[in-house]
Amino acid sequence: MNFFERVIHSLEGTMETPTNYGWFHIMFLAIAVAATVLLCEFFKDCSDKTFRRIVLIAWITMVVLEIYKQLVFSFEYENNTAVWDFQWYAFPYQLCSTPLYVLPFIAFMKDSRFRDALISYISTFSFFGGLAVYFYPNDVFISTIGINIQTMIHHGIQVVFGIFFVVYNRRKLNHKYYVRGIPVFAALCAVAMLLNIVVYHIFMATGCTETFNMFYISPYFDCTLPILSSIYPNVPYIVFALLYILGFSFVATLIYYIEMGIVRLVERIKSKLYDKQQKKTA
Repeated sequence: MNFFERVIHSLEGTMETPTNYGWFHIMFLAIAVAATVLLCEFFKDCSDKTFRRIVLIAWITMVVLEIYKQLVFSFEYENNTAVWDFQWYAFPYQLCSTPLYVLPFIAFMKDSRFRDALISYISTFSFFGGLAVYFYPNDVFISTIGINIQTMIHHGIQVVFGIFFVVYNRRKLNHKYYVRGIPVFAALCAVAMLLNIVVYHIFMATGCTETFNMFYISPYFDCTLPILSSIYPNVPYIVFALLYILGFSFVATLIYYIEMGIVRLVERIKSKLYDKQQKKTA
């Protein structure tokens, strides 16, 4: 092994595969809650410049950890020999990977309708993807310490920023604000569909037999997501694709209105407490 390969090999430390709501899982749940409270309490009214810096830091963290993940997944050390083999199933373009491509736009763009659309997407669709993994990570935990940490930080950022973005933009919350996030999701789905088709035909031409199923909507590989895995083999692909988009949009809608309801309730409670305090000091 060369120096670089030795470094990668040293980052493949192992642990007992974490379990749902074991100490490892609970530790990161606590970290996510603490990070959410701190951001929402101390940065809910921060300047646009500070907001974008926070987003940039989160994005850089995700990118560095994603690079680490891809290197570890692509590297094996067998019989004193280093073997590199990119794992196409882990190509970083799943629903939970989209913050890697969306957050830099939010970080470098000033306030605009387009940025609002991206923020709405992160607050709903991306938040749902992160939340699903964060509260039921059973399928993503493995025995590699670094990958487990990467998984929890990556999805934790999705959860934390999903809430923080809603709080930061609480004065903009309305029906139009949410609806702007749907075309973003549809566009990202369209890219996933295009990638699935193009890469599959490249694989066919080159004899590659690996699975490539971005967003789990490939017309060539079964969908393995809960509920959708039962629908996929029983309906035409176009029907499945429409149900996929409509289903995720429906869940994102529920999430948005729950978030908006909570924000409105908290603001109302704070307003009443403030009024009572003012009366006492009058």
